[in-house]
Amino acid sequence: MLAIAHGPEGLVAIAFEGKVDEAFGPTVGEKRAEGPDGVEDRKRFLLQYLDLPVSVPGSIRYQLLHRTASALLIAEQFYARTAVMLVHSFSPSNKWFEDFEAFAALFEVRPRLGELVAVGEREGVPLYIGWCRGEQRFREPEAV
Repeated sequence: MLAIAHGPEGLVAIAFEGKVDEAFGPTVGEKRAEGPDGVEDRKRFLLQYLDLPVSVPGSIRYQLLHRTASALLIAEQFYARTAVMLVHSFSPSNKWFEDFEAFAALFEVRPRLGELVAVGEREGVPLYIGWCRGEQRFREPEAV
């Protein structure tokens, strides 16, 4: 999900990654093994766009790279002054947070639950990442 919000400094582009207990999809290494359908070109673009080294570990989740780049691309398209990639987890145990930590380490930051972390500026736009927890009552069948 993508959202454009208005903050004190102007528009904010937010890319949400909603999760319960499922993984973030394939790793960079698994995507590489899928074949020559442009995966390497897309990975290279994402890493360059995020100002990350091309030699990221194969264990990094591709979906986190993609979603973070999406926040920046949307910010650029709508002239937003800030970009945010937010994982909205409904897992009671914060399952897969360690994958998010490994991803954040690429930016040399350590994330904390419920907080946004600045990971620098890309294309002149401040970029933040974060992990928030959804209320467990929304996992109940009658809440849907």
